[in-house]
Amino acid sequence: MASIQYYDVIQKPLVTEKSMSGMGDKKYVFQVHPEANKSMIKEAVEKMFPGTKVKSVNTMNCAGKAKRRGLTVGMTAKTKKAIIQLTEDSKEIEIFQGL
Repeated sequence: MASIQYYDVIQKPLVTEKSMSGMGDKKYVFQVHPEANKSMIKEAVEKMFPGTKVKSVNTMNCAGKAKRRGLTVGMTAKTKKAIIQLTEDSKEIEIFQGL
């Protein structure tokens, strides 16, 4: 396994109705690197967004879907989602402010 840097861990924020409803409780959802663990995700969030303090990290592995194109059958890439819970005295993440 190659060394994963903190800026490679978080790939993009996931914006859905369910993830937006969790923002009131300071819960944010990100798509993360499939080989990242919870401590790496916590470190990446605290370094990329100054002033944030992570309370907990929950992760989900999402398997790829089977796709067909004619007679060729393949799979889409597997992904990993992380739900980040911030502490009460933590700053909010600015990416989600205008949504």
